[in-house]
Amino acid sequence: MTTETTGTNSIPRATGLIIVEVRNSNPNGDPERDGAPRKRRGDIGEISPVSVKRKIRDLVGNKQGPIWLYLKETLKITDDNRFDILEERGRDRGSIKNMILEKNGTKFIDSFWDARVFGNTFLEKAEEESGKTGADAAPAKEVSKAKTKDAITLKESVKTGVVHFGLGLSIAPVTSRTDFTMTNKSSVQKDKTSGMAPGAYKFVEHGIYAIPFFVNPTQASKTGCSKTDVDIVLELIPYVYSHNRSLVRTQVEVLHAWYAKHNNQRGSCSDFDLIDALMPKKREAKDKPSVERSEYIIPNKKDNPDIFKQFEDKVTIEDLMDRMR
Repeated sequence: MTTETTGTNSIPRATGLIIVEVRNSNPNGDPERDGAPRKRRGDIGEISPVSVKRKIRDLVGNKQGPIWLYLKETLKITDDNRFDILEERGRDRGSIKNMILEKNGTKFIDSFWDARVFGNTFLEKAEEESGKTGADAAPAKEVSKAKTKDAITLKESVKTGVVHFGLGLSIAPVTSRTDFTMTNKSSVQKDKTSGMAPGAYKFVEHGIYAIPFFVNPTQASKTGCSKTDVDIVLELIPYVYSHNRSLVRTQVEVLHAWYAKHNNQRGSCSDFDLIDALMPKKREAKDKPSVERSEYIIPNKKDNPDIFKQFEDKVTIEDLMDRMR
């Protein structure tokens, strides 16, 4: 088991920006649009924070996969039981509730990596089931003291996390295809010799997306998060798409994963200034979709040293993709 001290002292305040290229793929389907690529007004593409965190959780959850085995060796992790995933299908809320009530919640904290890093909203329903408190509370004579105490304990366990991903947006509008029919030699319908699924393959033709993320050490003491917990996120970001491919997400790649570590935990400069400086820009026809990467100016340390130099006395900027090389 890791012996690293939890809390704020070892975790730096940081600002990040992940630059992603999409080619004929769906980086994040919208369930309200039958799985079509997420878009907002003006055809700007979107990638939800939940989508990114789900992929990171899946990599941690696959304890026999090459990425987790690499992490174990790199970060000297000896106890897989400290890195279980709370936000998994089939979790028994009753047993999770008992873990929180047992030993002041230490078993819960010691078990679930994603609850320590991303925070926890999983138990909001369990809290409601254990009895309401506050303005909606039933008369005291109808609610046992033990039940009320359980509700308060569960409420206190629902916390925001240390690492947060913002909404990913495409730099320019994207063109998405939703009319691509998939076929199957064997039919699933009686009396049919083949199968067809009109519009089943939905994808963005091309786009460059930027996904911001933030590390807030203030929350670490509340969730039990350690520096190793955060380091796992940083190590996984380069692999978040390349090791989570699917039928409609074959060509989604992280180009850069900028990680700006502030010189002090309070923050050394504006997050917005950092993000704006590192943000790709379309060279021309900014309101038109792109067809290839060369249409963008994508900052990098070799070609744009001045961008990085202006922050050198405030933050240390690293491209997490360099850890792969």
